[in-house]
Amino acid sequence: EGVEIYLNGEAMALNSEIDSLYKSILFEDNIHTYGFNGIMIGKRNKLTPMKDGAIDEIRVYDRTLTALEAKYRYSPDTLSSSPAPELVENHLKARHPDVQRQLGALKATRDELNDFTRNIDEIMVMGDMAEPRATHILNRGSFDSPTDQVYPSAPESILRFDDALPRNRLGLSKWLFDKKNPLTARVFVNRIWQMHFGRGLVATSDNFGNQGSLPSHPALLDWLSVSFVESGWDIKALHRMILTSSTYRQSSVIGETLATTDPENILLARGPSHRLDGEMIRDSALAASGLLVNKVGGPSQYPYQPAGLWDELTTKKWRYNYPEPSEVGDGLYRRSLYTIVKRTSPPPSMMLFDGSGRDQCVVQRGATNTPLQALVLLNDPQFVEASRVLAESITKTESSLDARLNAVYRTLLGRSPEADEISRLLALYDAQFTRFASAPDDALALIGVGEKPYDPSLDSAQLAALTIVANAVMNTDASYTKR
Repeated sequence: EGVEIYLNGEAMALNSEIDSLYKSILFEDNIHTYGFNGIMIGKRNKLTPMKDGAIDEIRVYDRTLTALEAKYRYSPDTLSSSPAPELVENHLKARHPDVQRQLGALKATRDELNDFTRNIDEIMVMGDMAEPRATHILNRGSFDSPTDQVYPSAPESILRFDDALPRNRLGLSKWLFDKKNPLTARVFVNRIWQMHFGRGLVATSDNFGNQGSLPSHPALLDWLSVSFVESGWDIKALHRMILTSSTYRQSSVIGETLATTDPENILLARGPSHRLDGEMIRDSALAASGLLVNKVGGPSQYPYQPAGLWDELTTKKWRYNYPEPSEVGDGLYRRSLYTIVKRTSPPPSMMLFDGSGRDQCVVQRGATNTPLQALVLLNDPQFVEASRVLAESITKTESSLDARLNAVYRTLLGRSPEADEISRLLALYDAQFTRFASAPDDALALIGVGEKPYDPSLDSAQLAALTIVANAVMNTDASYTKR
């Protein structure tokens, strides 16, 4: 509340009423901190900015000092000449019972406000200067050789910047979403098309400039863009329009002729066929198993990750601590959209599926096919647990083995298995059941993977064998490829 610091024999009173604080600065332990060392005077961690300096005296009070009390601490001889307002303030705050009660009520209200504001998440935002700083063209890039002054604007070759718009970020946003702007809607529509077809109508979705590719179907891109704007920028309607189109609903089977003449499907003569992104693969596995938590919004979540991965990045004691799975709760099963991404250590399972970090913007990801991706689907706790929960659910709803195998196939691939496929699934199940029946500890170890407990009333060998089958189907090309 009140602090006095004496430097070289003179006092400085710090009053909390004039420090401009609007939230509590009290220490609160959380997953990103490793402890509080207390107040340090003249030192900051290993830094000693007050070298060879000295502090005469420090006094810490549990209340705000009045001006008269602060004056008394370092110059009591001047009290006789104190102005009347200081005397009145001191008497009211220190002795008057009604004022004491009011001050107590005020503190309680402030504490209540602190409890409220403490839980409000904040993010850094940019603000405009009251007087914009002048910007000049620099002669040969030299900072000390300014020439002509320049002002905020936009490329007139796209759309002239309206003089009525403010020359700031608000004006830029209005310029971007002006109905006459030909670029914004086309860029967005192209990215949505790329999401569904694996390739945009403009192949270089990150470059619509002179160095970019020309659209393969310019009239279609124009029509989709205009429809998107006229719909009020309705993204859901745009998705529905594309997904219900005859072009999207074509078979993705590629014939010998198309494989030769149009291998990249530029002519849109067949349906899309491409590997899903890592986030979609994870979310699909969680959704198929019933583990996916459909909660919307909230802070970043911490799904399964190899233990100690973040600790390997630095040895500093204030490093971020990745929580244990038992501390995360439902966050283990939230959509991948909410997965926390550390810039220097993105989620490893996502990176193996060509996910991007946060050190650069990646508009169009590459798509690879490596053995490491199969190892993720076979061994990552997220996918092993999802396979077991799916097997557990199907075991409870289907009585026969054939029905269970069919249900696994339909759930993960969206179709029933062919005769040769069901025979392979039966062979895999029989082999795994024989193995787990003779090694019950291995069965318990498999079905015990993950934070969600298994149902002990089910036969562990049967559940483990069906888990292996579900995990094998989840690891097939048909499971993580969009066709």
